[in-house]
Amino acid sequence: MKIEPTSRRIAVLLSGRGSNFQAIANQIDQGMLNADIALVLSNKESAAGLEEARRLGLKTAYLPSAGLKREEYDRKAVALLEENDVALVCLAGFMRILSPVFVKAFPLRILNIHPSLLPAFPGLEAQRQALEHGVKFSGCTVHFVDESLDGGPIVRQVIVPVLDGDTVEDLSDRILWQEHRTYSEAIGEVLDGRCEIRDRRVVIDG
Repeated sequence: MKIEPTSRRIAVLLSGRGSNFQAIANQIDQGMLNADIALVLSNKESAAGLEEARRLGLKTAYLPSAGLKREEYDRKAVALLEENDVALVCLAGFMRILSPVFVKAFPLRILNIHPSLLPAFPGLEAQRQALEHGVKFSGCTVHFVDESLDGGPIVRQVIVPVLDGDTVEDLSDRILWQEHRTYSEAIGEVLDGRCEIRDRRVVIDG
């Protein structure tokens, strides 16, 4: 199956500082990523990433999740994204599990970046999980989002060695540095229509 977005309009969803969002915005500003950030959406009014988006003059939306069922929230989020003609949804520290309502609205048009070499250590605190397991290598994974937890088809992975004496913070910082580069590269490959899914394997043309 060839992945062919209808435009280069992306939305970035975040809940916190949004460092991956800032990296994406920087890559676009430097001409290294051909994309148009149509909307930055957060479920947290105090999210630093939302404030940074406003500073950059980008369109933002705060959609509170308190008191809403997951499907109800996702229907509201999908409506906002559709109103803004978003072709690709990029999760950047969005601390919500997407419901089938959301995933079905954007099939193979949602990307996430996770701080481990999936399928190892899905979910929260992946870096801590890696250290506690005693692995020699960790890294980050860009993947399409499906209805499983961090289980969608993998677009890109980068290996980061685990050093003797690493703390969670040490490992997290080295992985994050790779995330900032890798996520934008993966977004560009998807927007360029270079990704094809064969069974579960994402094949990148060129």
